[in-house]
Amino acid sequence: MAPGTNEDAQEKDRADVTPPPEGEDRPDRTDRPRERPESPRARMLRLGACAVAIAVAMTAGAVVLGNKDDDVRTVASAPGVAPELLATGSLASSISALQTHLKAQPKDYGGWSTLGVAYIEQARTNGDPSRYPQAERALERSLKLKPDNDPALAGRSALAAARHDFPDALRYADKALDENAYNERALSTRIDALVELGRYKEASKAADQADARRPGIPVFTRYAYVRELRGDVTTTRRVLKQALAGASTPGDIAYVATALGQLSWREGEYKTALTYFEQALRADKVYLPALEGRARAQAANGDRKAAIAGMEDVVARFPLPGPLVVLGELYEARGGEEDKAKARAQYALVNAWTALARANGVNADLDTALAAADHGDRKAALRAARAEWDRRETVHTADALAWALHVNGRDDEALPYARRATATGYRDATFLYHRGMIEQATGNKKEARGSLSAALKLNPGFSPVGAKLAEKTLTALGGAK
Repeated sequence: MAPGTNEDAQEKDRADVTPPPEGEDRPDRTDRPRERPESPRARMLRLGACAVAIAVAMTAGAVVLGNKDDDVRTVASAPGVAPELLATGSLASSISALQTHLKAQPKDYGGWSTLGVAYIEQARTNGDPSRYPQAERALERSLKLKPDNDPALAGRSALAAARHDFPDALRYADKALDENAYNERALSTRIDALVELGRYKEASKAADQADARRPGIPVFTRYAYVRELRGDVTTTRRVLKQALAGASTPGDIAYVATALGQLSWREGEYKTALTYFEQALRADKVYLPALEGRARAQAANGDRKAAIAGMEDVVARFPLPGPLVVLGELYEARGGEEDKAKARAQYALVNAWTALARANGVNADLDTALAAADHGDRKAALRAARAEWDRRETVHTADALAWALHVNGRDDEALPYARRATATGYRDATFLYHRGMIEQATGNKKEARGSLSAALKLNPGFSPVGAKLAEKTLTALGGAK
């Protein structure tokens, strides 16, 4: 069942979300005795426990919704909730305790900021963007009570990044750092925002600055990704391995091991990738990126049955665009009429997620462009890709626009964007595949052979459908270069 579809549970949860406006007291129940006021010491102990539980779940700093199929990899790569929190419902329990506290103490600005960040984490772990408006209200309440408090500003930065509003994410991160130059969440989200705006040189400087101020796993992983965008896989791998060696909490272990698994998968090292994903899942058995990564690696390694079962489990828990498209392509690759119908159903769910995301303030144009170009409305894909490119010029938006132009038959326009997508040295087989197909369509056969050969050499299992088409096209061009 898709997350967030249990209406009774949602209604109960929402009924407890928002305490009365400031200055208004909720009327006492007349059918029970008035509760004894909580002592300051007891309240501090209880809230301290809530803060610790949420802090454990949030050790990566900025946490947002996303997946590897779009260009929010850095912001999407936050560690999962520790397995004991998921198993016992401690994140939900902590949120409930904070809600109860804030009903009694509505002027606690720190409690409001913590609650807002917890909602962002809950949105990420549940794949439910409906939590974002709740996070926004909580963070705004904190800032109203104490303007410019850096935890709430950093929370607003993380929320903006979650909604793919990266200019606002950068603005709030800078505001938070003006108040506290060592705020880890703000330092981390600032790197994310610069990356997602295509300002890679500035992102590199921001990563160096963050490393000097707050070295740790949230910063190390972002530092590694900035290096990977420049093609420096050796440094990326070294930094991630060092981070994994220093990881101690289950959430951090799952996060970093998954990042290493994803890197290994992109490099075509499927057995190594599977080893890292299994390590991540030993730490957190329901960590979504590890479950998704394992299924992708299984598919690339030839175990289609396990891959389909694994991806079905992922989309049953979290029906996000990336996993939905991969599952659809796995069905497509299997080839039966029933499988084709199943594939179409997965692609249709992408539209449902996109509508939900937009209703809750998330910019979903890149998700729309990537999914629709291959499996939906091609004109809509081009509109979305152009809109995203106008907002931010990254290697990922360049690739999305190039491919959307290609599927609409506008290859001469597409080629410069495809070249730009591969210009930084970032090693992604999908980018090379897209470039090769566009080069073939524009008559650049020699270049097409080179790009398609490079894609299949780097990661021959990059896509259940795309890899087959790449092989077929390469054969027609005379084989590998």
